Amino acid sequence: MEWNSQLYDNKHDFVAEYGKGLLEFIPDNKEQTILDLGCGTGVLTAQLRDYGSKVIGVDSSENMIDKAKKQFGNIEFMVCDALDLPFENEFDVVFSNAVFHWISDHDALLSNVKKVLKSHGLLVCEFGANGNISTIENAFVKVYSGLGYEYAPKFNFPTSESFGKLLEKKGVVIYKVYDYDRPTPLKNAEQGLANWIKQFFASELSVMSDDMQDTVIKKVEGLTRESLWNGKEWIADYRRLRAIAHL
Repeated sequence: MEWNSQLYDNKHDFVAEYGKGLLEFIPDNKEQTILDLGCGTGVLTAQLRDYGSKVIGVDSSENMIDKAKKQFGNIEFMVCDALDLPFENEFDVVFSNAVFHWISDHDALLSNVKKVLKSHGLLVCEFGANGNISTIENAFVKVYSGLGYEYAPKFNFPTSESFGKLLEKKGVVIYKVYDYDRPTPLKNAEQGLANWIKQFFASELSVMSDDMQDTVIKKVEGLTRESLWNGKEWIADYRRLRAIAHL
């Protein structure tokens, strides 16, 4: 899917805001090199500059990288695939927020992470855990398939146990790996869930007319209102998995 960087920053800036909590796990070493894997529009990459001598942000979305370059011209950003990183033994830290759940092959992903890290390098990451957005996704799938469309699952939300076993398989030393509930308020009151659906199910909606898209969104809102609408705003049913591990 292609990202709408404007919508992402304006309506979903909570992604970077919550990601700030990961920064406490970055070692205090101004000489270290850091890779921000899946940097988006570069908001957290800019903050990582305070933690290292060299910081590079990479993302598979050209749209996101273009905006990152415009916003933070003093940082190096590159368009590249997380499963084909053009680095080797180059970074002390790989940092990643809200990215790994977009990648189906976590085994190959962790092999790439291990490849780019120096000896004793550190992985600091957080992403969607098992059960993340299940209320929203189940409602969307029900409506989408009910209209005759075939939904192809695109998220990889593992349990902390399964991800921990994969880390161990790669021979890394786990410092922390756990999951937790993180109910997340969506901006713009009544329009919050619609904005979220337009961003994160953009590829599915793109095959429909505008009127049909509106119909899908209204049906999803109807199915989820009782559990996710609190009378003032939509609260997305987020669950996160956080992992800190050394080579």
